[in-house]
Amino acid sequence: MEIMRSRPAGGTGLARLRDQMDDLFRRFLDDGSLMPWSGGNWMPALDVAEKEDSFLVKVELPGMKSEDIDISVQGNVLSVSGEKKETAEEKDKNYYHVERRFGSFRRDVSLPAGVDASKIEAAFHEGVLTITLPKSEEEKPKRIKIRT
Repeated sequence: MEIMRSRPAGGTGLARLRDQMDDLFRRFLDDGSLMPWSGGNWMPALDVAEKEDSFLVKVELPGMKSEDIDISVQGNVLSVSGEKKETAEEKDKNYYHVERRFGSFRRDVSLPAGVDASKIEAAFHEGVLTITLPKSEEEKPKRIKIRT
C-alpha cells in the first residue's frame, strides 16, 4: 500500500526535491533493482582486502556449486561469473509449494599493478569463494635493516 501526500502544486524547492527522491526510490524498489534476484540477474556480495603479500577477494555464493562458477584474469581485471539455479519444493497433505530462482551474475574487479597472475588460487567452502592474488616479488614490502 502506498501513502500519497498532498502538497500544493509547485510547492517549495525542498518539498519538490523530496517528492522527486521519494518517486525515485519508489520506482527503484518497485522494479526489484534492490533485490538480489531481479530479472534473472543478481549481484553477489564481494569483499576485497589487501594483505602484506597478497590481495584477498571473497564472494558470497550461497547454494552454488564450484562447477557453476568461472574465474578469469585478463590484463588487470579479475572476473567472477556464474549461473545459479535453485528450486525449493514443499509437499504436504493439503498443499504443494514450489519456488524456483535462477540467474546469472558477473563481477569484475580492477586489480592494482603487481599481481602475479600465474600464482592465483581459489577455494570454495560453505558458499564463500575465496580468491588469493599473490603480489609479485617486486611489489611485496621489503624490510630494511638499520645498522647501528
